[in-house]
Amino acid sequence: MSQQQPPVRSTRRSPSRVRRPRALAAAGVLVVLPLLSACGGGKDAGGKAAPSVTAAPAAGVVAPAKVEVIAGLTGCKAKIRIDADELRQGLCRTKKADYLITTFPEEKLKETWLESARVYGGKYLVGTRWVVSAKPALLESFRAKLGGTIRELRGIGPKPTG
Repeated sequence: MSQQQPPVRSTRRSPSRVRRPRALAAAGVLVVLPLLSACGGGKDAGGKAAPSVTAAPAAGVVAPAKVEVIAGLTGCKAKIRIDADELRQGLCRTKKADYLITTFPEEKLKETWLESARVYGGKYLVGTRWVVSAKPALLESFRAKLGGTIRELRGIGPKPTG
């Protein structure tokens, strides 16, 4: 009687097992690459250059900042009026004037807010993801502390004469 020998197993990996980790790695790169390239280049989907970060020259702080940080730089402690997903807004009451500080989680939300504010007109100090609404006389002093630019928004209706 002859005895049957057990099948001999090769120590070499089959080609499909060798290629599987490589294929998974290649697939992972193909999934991650578009995500990485979408974050680079400094341009948004509309082809516009991404806004640069606004520095606060006097304090050496870089905005975007929290309402409380901006309020501290302007010399007040803000009372939070709105705390929503789209924006945070704080009211500052000082001897000189009352003013609002509004921050946004995304630049596009700030631009939408400013577009809505055009109805009212006026001047605003605008930085990266934040806006300060104050008397025009205060905006220039805040600009020295916070950075940003002063934007004048046109209201609707006839212009006052004279």
